[in-house]
Amino acid sequence: MRKFTYITTGTCSKAINFELDENCRVHNVQFVGGCPGNTTGISRLVENQKSEDVIRLLKGIRCGNKSTSCPDQLALALEEKSTL
Repeated sequence: MRKFTYITTGTCSKAINFELDENCRVHNVQFVGGCPGNTTGISRLVENQKSEDVIRLLKGIRCGNKSTSCPDQLALALEEKSTL
């Protein structure tokens, strides 16, 4: 299991901690900051999902008039770290 911390930009959350297993499945997502209900919900929904599926579903989601969101930031984090 590989552990990562991704520093977010443009959102209320400040960072996302998560793990990827040897099959690039997502585990133990924890947002630092942000709306607790939404970020907890996202974390539970993506648990044990393939990173490529999570990226496909969440990338590009916006929050209000912001150009990004917590789900989008998670997709960007997974996109960056899944290739390592």
